[in-house]
Amino acid sequence: MIPKQQIGALAASLVVSGQSVILDVGTTNLAIARALLARTELSDVVVITNGLSIALELEPAIPRFTVIVTGGSLRPLQHSLVEPLAATVLSQVHADLAFIGCNGVDAGGGVTNINLPEAGVKTLMLQAATRAIVVADGSKLGRVHLGRVGPLDAFDSLLTDAAAHPDALARLREAGLTVLQGE
Repeated sequence: MIPKQQIGALAASLVVSGQSVILDVGTTNLAIARALLARTELSDVVVITNGLSIALELEPAIPRFTVIVTGGSLRPLQHSLVEPLAATVLSQVHADLAFIGCNGVDAGGGVTNINLPEAGVKTLMLQAATRAIVVADGSKLGRVHLGRVGPLDAFDSLLTDAAAHPDALARLREAGLTVLQGE
């Protein structure tokens, strides 16, 4: 299984029927959406996303799932929705879980993203959930980028792939982050 599929399967295994889930934009979260779709026993799941690709991927699960799209300005290529309007929706919802992607997870720098408008929406998602889980393949560990999403202690855990470098994982664990790896 490729890294993003490992993370997707692990993330989907944490979701139970009746929960509300925020799925951030990106290829890792698209893998989570696909893994959720494959779990045919799941029902009454509400998914809130700013990713048009993710919303379309989940469409076959309706009416088992309710899919809510945040709205906002479309960023091409990523197919993500950012401000304005994303904050309006995210301030009105509360999710059980948020799976938040990023470009960097670092013991000192926290969770960061290359794009400032996307980093801002990710921060809003973090604030709208009971449990926030950062999802990042091993290539993103130890990296710091322009837009800060939040400090490590704002996240309940990191989901990463089996090939993530042990030293990078050790630094994150030493900083207090719970790390779960796919198989």
